[in-house]
This record gives sequence, structure tokens and C-alpha cells, in this order.
Amino acid sequence: MKRILLIVLALIGVLSLMAQEEPTKDRPVRAPFNSGILIDNQTSVIPADKTLEFQIQHKFGKIDNGFSDLFGLYAPGANIRLALNYVPIKNLQIGYGLSRIRMYSDFSIKYTIHEQTRRNTFPVAVAVFANMAVDGRNKTDFGHNYKFGNRYSYFSQLIIGRRFNDWLSVQANASFTHYNITEPGIDHDKVSVGFNGRVNFSPQSSILFQYDIPLKIKSITEHREWTNPAKPNLGVGWEIRTSTHAFHIYLSSADGMIPQHNAVYNTNDWTKGDMMFGFSIVRFWNF
Repeated sequence: MKRILLIVLALIGVLSLMAQEEPTKDRPVRAPFNSGILIDNQTSVIPADKTLEFQIQHKFGKIDNGFSDLFGLYAPGANIRLALNYVPIKNLQIGYGLSRIRMYSDFSIKYTIHEQTRRNTFPVAVAVFANMAVDGRNKTDFGHNYKFGNRYSYFSQLIIGRRFNDWLSVQANASFTHYNITEPGIDHDKVSVGFNGRVNFSPQSSILFQYDIPLKIKSITEHREWTNPAKPNLGVGWEIRTSTHAFHIYLSSADGMIPQHNAVYNTNDWTKGDMMFGFSIVRFWNF
């Protein structure tokens, strides 16, 4: 695990030095994505400074019951998250969100290390994202040895993306999750990788895709066997963007709204049809 963290830190350092050496004449490309979220993932995009962002994210139940509950729209188990993000200075965003599942309160920060430039002096966009979540359930859900610190979980992610042309933008990410306490048989630490992107087919509309993979790394596992490992998260969606809003309608296999929950606790298997309809609305204000 120390090697992984050292590699990530070294990569960030190298990219920062490259950014400092870049000639100032090469301007950034247009934003590769229309908002800071893409289904269940973060993008490298941060709005202009002094921007306030309000997010509404909603997932319904699983679609496997068909018309009996209208493909999950009237099924139990729906999840919702409300969040506010603010950009106090250029390339830095801070935020707070509240989810229904486990009543997670998450406090986040995202920083764009460097934007992709038009003449490929710097060929990719690089950003880092981190959050800390507090499990808001009743303390009886944590067992007899309850401590307030048991509620904490942490997530950190390196995001590298590229806008290839006017219609295609792609990202890859690597992340590390830690829970102070987990359910029996589940590791406290998890490394994940993923990729996501946007295919633009009109001035306002795009197709979105994502795939996140929790890795099985024996050197950091606490168990000899993985009895119930987290499943990959597949998502596809449609995005509509206006000058002040971004709308997403999608299918996703994970029921969580914060990334560490999906990395550790997602048991839905998309190969067996465990998918859910969802939508998100992002509203922007500039002050």
C-alpha cells in the first residue's frame, strides 16, 4: 500500500513540475465535460471561480421486477443525495452532501492540477478529488464497541482525462478508500480503477459511460478469501446541458451516491441485470 501511495504522490509531483514549465501562450482547451459529475464519478472539470453549484442526485430501485413496479420507479430502496459545492478560487472546489443511504454526510475537495492545452503542450487534464464521509445512522447500528470515529470513511482519487475532439472526452481514474470500521468479512481498505467518458452528438446532448472496478489486492486484504467482494459499477446515460443546468438520465448498477460506498459495499451485479434508473440535476450560479 505504501508503494501505491508513493507512486501516486510521485506522479502528482511530476505533473506539477511539468505544469510549471509550460509556456503561458498555450491556452486550455474547452471544458471536456459539461459538469463536475458524470453519473457516479467525478470529472476533472471545476466551474469558474465564485460559482455555487447545487446537485440533486436520485436513484430508484432495481429494474428486475419489470412492469410490476415500473422497472424500479416505484420500488423500495431508492437513494437520494443533495449537495452544495463552491469554487472560492480558480481550480479549487469544496463541497458538502447528504445521502439517504446510511445518512452519509460527505465533505469534499477537488483541485485541478492542470488543464489540457490546445496545442498539446500539456496533453491531458489532471485533477485530484478527496472526501470524508460521516455515517449518520443510529449508534446501535455500530455494535457494542461504539466510538464516534467508527462513522468515518475516506476516499481519494487521481483523475487523468483528455478531450480528443469536439465529440469525445475520456478519463481514467485510480482511487483509494478507507473505512474506519466495516461489516464482517469486508476489508477496511480498497483500491479501485475506472474509466468514463462523454460522446457528444449535438450542441446540448451527450451519451455518458462509466465503469469502475474495485481491485482484489492480496497485499492489503485482511481476509484469506473474498466471500462477498464489491462488484464493478457500470453506468450509461444521457446528458442535456444548458447555460445554467446539466441534466443526467442514466442506468447504473451501484446503489450508492458516494464513491467509497460503491467501492466497498456495491453487491449489485450488472451481468445479472442488477441495474437502476437514476437522474441528476446540477444548477450553477455565478457570484
